[in-house]
Amino acid sequence: MGAALATDDLAEPGRQFFAYDTLDGARVGYGGFELHGRDLLLRSIVVVPAARRRGIGAGILALLLRRGFDQGARVAWLLTTTADGFFGKAGFRKIDRSQAPDVILASRQASSLCPASASLLTRPIQL
Repeated sequence: MGAALATDDLAEPGRQFFAYDTLDGARVGYGGFELHGRDLLLRSIVVVPAARRRGIGAGILALLLRRGFDQGARVAWLLTTTADGFFGKAGFRKIDRSQAPDVILASRQASSLCPASASLLTRPIQL
């Protein structure tokens, strides 16, 4: 799909990834997360090009946050080089990496897969 997202560690333990389809079975997107206790690291949220600009990304984000919340997460984190605006509209705020918990900073996503220039964003998960 050309989303240029980090995929080197997708098969490692502790990650959950989902494919999202419409009611009629059309695949419209993907998303996942790593659960680290109360901290949820969102991963690889992408909407297929033909389905963009219809609110599907916001729906996938809401479903991932709900799944994480149901498993005990209360704070969501993510790294991005291109989607600050999208996540900002969903209540995420950019913070300095020094403010993140060690468990997030130690993830492969933060420590090696994403470039140092990637923005770190966070928000509480409140349903």
